[in-house]
Amino acid sequence: MNLMIVEDELRLRQGLANNIPWEEHGIEVVGLAANGVEALRLAERKRPDIMLIDVQMPEMDGLTLVRKLRERPDGGAMMKLIILSGHDDFAYAQEAMSYGVSQYLLKPAAEDEILEAVLEAAGQLRAELERWREQSELKVKWQEHLPHLQSGFFQQWTAGVYDDGEVLRKCKEYQIALSESDRIAVAVVDVDPIPQGDGRIKAEDSPMWHFSLQCLAKELLPAPSCWVCPDRQGYTLLVFALPPDDQPEDSNLRVQASVVQLLARARETLGLTASAGICAGAGSIGEMSELYAQACRALQERIVYGHDIAIPYREQERKQQGVQAQPGLEKALEIALELGDEDKALEALRGLWDKSLEPVESADEMHEAVLYLSSLFIRIIQKQGWMIRDVAGDDMAYFQNVRLLTSKEQTRAWLARNVGHICAYLQRQRRRTSNGLVRSILAIVDQELDRDITLHTVADRLFVNSSYVSRLFKQETGVSFSAYVLERKMEQAKTVLQDGGKVYDAARLVGYRDVSYFTKVFRKYWGVTPGGVKA
Repeated sequence: MNLMIVEDELRLRQGLANNIPWEEHGIEVVGLAANGVEALRLAERKRPDIMLIDVQMPEMDGLTLVRKLRERPDGGAMMKLIILSGHDDFAYAQEAMSYGVSQYLLKPAAEDEILEAVLEAAGQLRAELERWREQSELKVKWQEHLPHLQSGFFQQWTAGVYDDGEVLRKCKEYQIALSESDRIAVAVVDVDPIPQGDGRIKAEDSPMWHFSLQCLAKELLPAPSCWVCPDRQGYTLLVFALPPDDQPEDSNLRVQASVVQLLARARETLGLTASAGICAGAGSIGEMSELYAQACRALQERIVYGHDIAIPYREQERKQQGVQAQPGLEKALEIALELGDEDKALEALRGLWDKSLEPVESADEMHEAVLYLSSLFIRIIQKQGWMIRDVAGDDMAYFQNVRLLTSKEQTRAWLARNVGHICAYLQRQRRRTSNGLVRSILAIVDQELDRDITLHTVADRLFVNSSYVSRLFKQETGVSFSAYVLERKMEQAKTVLQDGGKVYDAARLVGYRDVSYFTKVFRKYWGVTPGGVKA
């Protein structure tokens, strides 16, 4: 800590500077002044932390010096000041304390008393500096986290959690410039799904593109005219602050123009399209949840109108019709999928699409139609005893929430993929079943090589028809059943003979009771008699 001593008596001034062991206590004397004018000028240069000031001095007394030091705009308020006075007048002390003087010491004060007063002032200053540092760090942390706090507030506000009074208090707390008389409008913006087969974006890149969209919106629509943050659904939320005297038509047009410009910039900058839903019109701060709900419902309509579009909310008063069942097409789809005929299944699906989805005029009707078609797939999958997740794979998410489908193109592609998933899964199941049957046949042959094995007896034991077994075995192994059995018998007989077995033993072990017939078959297969192999 730095100390400056202001005392008009030279002897006392020098004594205070030299007789007290300041350095032993971490105090450095950086200046000596004989009056208030000199002290004020010197304090500008030396910037002392603590000043020991006499009251009675020529040119400028101590109390005037204290007042002028406190009035400085350069941080004089934090400096610690100690008064040395020969006056035992309460008025002097009271005035000094009103300027924030740490202590008021009466002359003649002992050196120990003066040292103790200075050290106490130094301790106070250190404590104040630490509190200031902590407050500064908290302020920095507050500023760093303010965007997250603002986002959380907007998410709660759109959910209808706060009343008007709480909204205004939170706005003040989170530095959001909105007042009770302000009007607001709400829009939600979402990156459009990437078309099937477009490899520019992977699923894991989605958060990055949504974040980029939010950054672009903040740049184009800065606060306080518009507040931008993510909402609970992952959309980019835009809350427009509108003057209370603004005409409704002008406000609506200005909001729509801003949103359309944002979509255009997103297309140019990010190379992707985005769509937006806009509330019906401006409202009060108490209408936030309804305005937000309108914007979200408007955004859902892109499944009807397509992508890269800003959709204002419109209250639709028309009779909603349920999906009309198409029994003939449903049956055709079911039969084609059970047979694994993908072409015919897609043809039936196109018919269902044209009848059930193409005519729809709203998002609600579209989602109703998608639920209808997805239920057909679910019924077909479960009828086979399969798990939907095993068949659908990554497309399972759309079965769980059809509102993830945001365009007709995306919906149609998803339905077509389901046809492909079911047909492919059926083929895999058939191969797995076929392979299991072939493995059973091979096991029977290996275990019963010493018997007369025929295609018909094996088929009967496995409860399948012989013609199916014949074709399946040839398809899986590349040889006929009879050729495989003969090969296995001749290989086994040759092994027995090479190991020193007799011809009779070899014939018996591979199912031949007539040795002469065995010899004939063996010679035809290997080109030598059994005896020749044994030799």
